[in-house]
Amino acid sequence: MGLLGNFKRPAKKPKKGPREDLPPEVRRVVEVLRSVKDPETGLDIVDEGLLYGLTVEGSRVQVFLLLARSTPECHFCQSIAVNVQRRILRDIFEVLRKEGFNRVEAYNEIGLLLEEWGDEDGSAGA
Repeated sequence: MGLLGNFKRPAKKPKKGPREDLPPEVRRVVEVLRSVKDPETGLDIVDEGLLYGLTVEGSRVQVFLLLARSTPECHFCQSIAVNVQRRILRDIFEVLRKEGFNRVEAYNEIGLLLEEWGDEDGSAGA
């Protein structure tokens, strides 16, 4: 065996569906969010680990995201990170609206509201 024979490519992990112990409405939202891609990596936000929490109550969804910050000294990197975050949020809101949810809230990893869409009562207007 040659020197490079010791370095094997890791096997690709098969895509798993949502955990079986999750309520059906949460599993449904997780599957819908698999269509949202990180524009930098091309991976969906579920498999990439950006989605770390989800609450579904009727037509209301709260999405909790782990959005890494770039180097504070690099203003260009911060600009890219902000644009990527905006794109991900826009895509999340778009797919959940199409799925029929009337109220969507997105939070970051420390629980701060990033963006929301819809009316307080969940009707999202007429």
